[in-house]
Amino acid sequence: MRKLTLLCFTALLLQSAVSAQYITGTVKDLQGKPMEKTTVTLLHASDSQVVKLSITDKEGMYSIAATPGKYRLSVSYIGYTTLVSPVVELAEAGLKMQDLIMAGTNASLDAVTITSKKPIVEVMADKTILNVEGTINAVGNDALELLRKSPGVMVDKDDNLSLAGKNGVQVFVDGKPSPLSGSDLANYLKTLQSAQIEAIELITNPSAKYEAAGNAGIINIRLKKNKTFGTNGSVNAGYNIGTFGKYNGGFSLNHRNSRINAFGNYNYSQGLNVNNMVSYREQADSIFDQKTQMRFRNKWTHNFKAGLDYFLNAKSTIGAMVNGNLSNNTMRTQGPMQIRAEGDAQPSRILDASNESKAERSNVNFNVNYRYAQTGGKVLNIDADYGFFDLSSNQYQPNFYYDVVAGQRVPAYANIYRMIAPTDIKIYSLKGDYEQDFIKGKLGLGAKLAYVNTDNDFQRYNVLGSGDQLDAERSNRFRYKENINAGYINYNRAFKGFMVQAGLRVENTHSEGNSTGSKYNSNTGNFEPYDSSLNRDYTDLFPSAAVTFNKNPMSQFGLTFSRRIDRPAYQDLNPFEFKLNDYTSMKGNTRLRPQYTNSFGVTHTYKYRLNTALNYSHVKDIFTQLPDTTEKSKSFMSKSNLATQDIISLNISYPFQYKWYSFFANLNSYYSKYKADFGGGDRTVNLDVFAFNFYMQNSFKLSKTLTAEISGFYTSPTIWQGTFKSIAMGSVDGGLLKTILKGKGTVKASVTDMFRLMRWKGESNFTGVTSIASGRWESRQFRINFNYRFGNTQVKASRQRKTGQEDESKRADGGTGTTPGGN
Repeated sequence: MRKLTLLCFTALLLQSAVSAQYITGTVKDLQGKPMEKTTVTLLHASDSQVVKLSITDKEGMYSIAATPGKYRLSVSYIGYTTLVSPVVELAEAGLKMQDLIMAGTNASLDAVTITSKKPIVEVMADKTILNVEGTINAVGNDALELLRKSPGVMVDKDDNLSLAGKNGVQVFVDGKPSPLSGSDLANYLKTLQSAQIEAIELITNPSAKYEAAGNAGIINIRLKKNKTFGTNGSVNAGYNIGTFGKYNGGFSLNHRNSRINAFGNYNYSQGLNVNNMVSYREQADSIFDQKTQMRFRNKWTHNFKAGLDYFLNAKSTIGAMVNGNLSNNTMRTQGPMQIRAEGDAQPSRILDASNESKAERSNVNFNVNYRYAQTGGKVLNIDADYGFFDLSSNQYQPNFYYDVVAGQRVPAYANIYRMIAPTDIKIYSLKGDYEQDFIKGKLGLGAKLAYVNTDNDFQRYNVLGSGDQLDAERSNRFRYKENINAGYINYNRAFKGFMVQAGLRVENTHSEGNSTGSKYNSNTGNFEPYDSSLNRDYTDLFPSAAVTFNKNPMSQFGLTFSRRIDRPAYQDLNPFEFKLNDYTSMKGNTRLRPQYTNSFGVTHTYKYRLNTALNYSHVKDIFTQLPDTTEKSKSFMSKSNLATQDIISLNISYPFQYKWYSFFANLNSYYSKYKADFGGGDRTVNLDVFAFNFYMQNSFKLSKTLTAEISGFYTSPTIWQGTFKSIAMGSVDGGLLKTILKGKGTVKASVTDMFRLMRWKGESNFTGVTSIASGRWESRQFRINFNYRFGNTQVKASRQRKTGQEDESKRADGGTGTTPGGN
């Protein structure tokens, strides 16, 4: 035993003398007193493997020798909550850490229950993480509302997402890209409740490992997955009320030991939401004025997730998972449109186009995965996925016209039709990621094959007294296939005083679209079939690079560059015209091209807290939704490519904590210029805007069992979709969290938008059409939620180390065995 000890001690001295640098710092309690004999563990950032252990001295100080690289520090002491630091980088000059503050728990000496609380917002070099579990005011929100209140995210009047002033956001769920866009994506996000969501990642500077789609970056929604050993679970129930009541509830169950991890959860929600909108349009010599109330009834939504991870040995894990979302909802729209001639005070005609749309959505995804990880940095992930989206809608659309005579409505005529539109989307993908140490750095390689098949069958029927009659000229079937084959290489290495990361991704895209239907031939008097097809095949290179200057760990600078793409959504390519009512329609554009973005950034981190990022982006062929005219007084919306968009953004964030009080503040500002020419005159776009978004979260620890929270955001006037000038918008939320039942139960109560500041309004003037629209929804709500945890809540870390699965608990928040967004 003595010889073994001497050998180990000699080896340690040799390693330290040859290549080691030191990470030093101090551990203190909440009162600022140094903590002696506290265990400080140095972990590899990539896989959480234990590197070194250290014990603090009487002054609470520690010193750990290690080779330059990226690490985390885990600090533990019996009776205190285990603390894990963010990723830090050890350079050849060494690293002096900020004080690590430990909070006490009520745990016994026999077993320590880990109840550590993540910060509400974490800011990293390439992303910002909003920990939904940690915020009180997130209770009762759906995913779209959470995004609306997230730092730097904007949701416009049509529920389109933008990040830091740029559209083209790619949404992921558990590291998987969603094939949905536009209203389909918005409706799906509305069915995801905050009780299911662990965190939202805003990835603004993705490396080559990530898919190139999303010029503004990637939003990854991580759903909850229990990582605790033993058998445990939780139940939750919630109630919201604004104008009408809304309900949600669910449960989760998990069993984990040294060989398997079986997990599952289920959530249910229902409710009625009310939106109000006013639209005003001047076109030619006519004015169209309409006040609309929209009632969205979520009859039921079922969300579920189940999976199994099996640890073959200390290095290998296989897993399988299924998750799904099933919903049934109805949208009712009511409100007459007044039509009058320019200069007239009273309408000459009224159109009542109140309608009802019923929809069912089914989304189920299957995944099998394999992971191999060994000491020394070699990691292999393989994933195979299959998913389907079945969307069916049935819209009843009457158009009742009334003449206005002496102030009275007199029935004139009516057009009544029904639109049935089933959509079937199937997704297949296979991908692999490999990493290993290489030339004093880390080399990553990967490839992905992805295939999406979309089939949309739009059927329009004229509703007559004798029944529904198919209108062949206004019916259409659109089939769209997209195949993306990708590969990437990525390398990062730390040098003395700086670190370099560079990567290259190649993506080949092949897409086919086929729009078929019947068109009336006035010469023959017959309906004749037509076939409008598109076929594209293109290959692009997407380089990315980052340099971090960290000679002074207290003041670190970084430079970044990336090139990204946004491909048109399938519904934006279909040339068929969809009528919303007799005066408004939408149609796709077969000539819509992908938009490309080149981004350059400068970042600075001061004392690991104050984060500043300056970014410039040039967008070529940016998507925009433009209004156009037809038949003099009618309008239609269609997506087109603007010539360019140039945008400069500045993001500043700062977290602060002192004893019982903490806050996080984020300011995102940007200057954007839109420029395009579609034929001169009133068909040009030349707009610029300076806008900003401010977000702040305040937490108050009032007692051991009671916490208060106040959060809010403000968005200045800006431009939506390249032409729509909007007014400012904001919100202030407040809430309380009470811990009950010996720490196993929590009650969260909050009031959202306390001052009713959430409303939107905007104006557009294009092609001689002036449009003004405004609206609001049930933004002020009282929300209450109860959660109860049962079963084992102890993390037996020694068993994790024995089986070599420390990394598994963090590597698959979605159960997929991959880093979210990987290739």
